[in-house]
Amino acid sequence: MRGLICGPKLAACGLVLSMWGVIMLSMLGIFFITHSAVLIEDIPMSDGDIHQDTNPPQRIYELYDKVGYNCIIAAAIYVFFGVFSCCQMKLNQRKDYLVH
Repeated sequence: MRGLICGPKLAACGLVLSMWGVIMLSMLGIFFITHSAVLIEDIPMSDGDIHQDTNPPQRIYELYDKVGYNCIIAAAIYVFFGVFSCCQMKLNQRKDYLVH
């Protein structure tokens, strides 16, 4: 069958992992964009970002936003992999239907 790259179990696993990745990364992106204080340890910040800036909170908020947008982009990539896995599942079902 044309376009069939992976089997039914791998396609199902890819779909489940993609759904989890979209949920987790979307929530992380939202929490970073809303500047959640719990995630302060996860932003790439140095002492210079705090002490040398004239408006320190603004620089930290920019770093929060940057990480948040990266999480949203990664969630979008997971959406594409989920669509790919779903298409592979459909192709596997069609192959089994045509064989039997």
